[in-house]
Amino acid sequence: MPERPGALAALAAECGAAGVNILGVQVFPSIEAVTDELVLSTPGAWAAADIAELVGRAGGESVIAAPCTQAALTDQPTRYVQAARAILDRPASFPEVVAALFDADADPGATGSHLDVMDMTVGDVQVQIRRSAPFTATEYARGSAMADLVTDVLGREQHHPALALSDNRRMGSGSSPDFHVEGTSVVATIDGTTVGVASVRPAAGDETDVRPVELEVDPAWQRRGIGTRLLSDAARLATGLGADAIVLTTRSDNQAVMPMMMAAGMRGRIRMAGDVLTVRIGVRDLKPLALSQS
Repeated sequence: MPERPGALAALAAECGAAGVNILGVQVFPSIEAVTDELVLSTPGAWAAADIAELVGRAGGESVIAAPCTQAALTDQPTRYVQAARAILDRPASFPEVVAALFDADADPGATGSHLDVMDMTVGDVQVQIRRSAPFTATEYARGSAMADLVTDVLGREQHHPALALSDNRRMGSGSSPDFHVEGTSVVATIDGTTVGVASVRPAAGDETDVRPVELEVDPAWQRRGIGTRLLSDAARLATGLGADAIVLTTRSDNQAVMPMMMAAGMRGRIRMAGDVLTVRIGVRDLKPLALSQS
């Protein structure tokens, strides 16, 4: 809508004359124009084209309409607090939760005309969401603030004594973990018992310079830094095998992925599609790890 007095009143008058009820309004201000997000109750036979024509008569431009549920009427500050709590409870859900918050899609396979993309960064992890309606400056600021919040919380967890693991720290059994390479895998052992493995798999498909990595840590030894070290060594091992990037695929409810990447100091892109979480990490600039070591 144009940034001038009475613009929203003109829209309200048009809606009233057409029998359209305005149930909710969000205003995203700018310099020359204002983006208004309205929740409307329209006559049953109305379609998106009818709404665009109605708003156009009131001076609106670039109208995008889509069906919604009563959830769209939830108080906005409440939605953000609930989203923050959900993300802090399960950090890997960040793409999915933020996408729902902005009525967007976190699926990297989303297609459509005029898709707008919002990039957010949690630590060194890049997250993208997209939708047909352009993101406003206010929404960019909100997304950035949410990402900063998660970064701060996860950063504090990394330095918590119960979570951190230095190279010479001894754990419950009195022994330090040993990390060594077996073929194209990095293996972590405690007193001769394997407690974690990260395997670099052959490239698949057209991306011959991208290596899948399978990483697993014994549940009894998780949250002690072993997964972080395995990921770091596997990335360097993949570099030595000629890879430019590695890809990890796991469940969307895996809470360890994002903190592990941040602790490893790696830059990557995390994407969620349904129940699958995919992490892509560039490894080209890493120092290669030898294919065999004691």
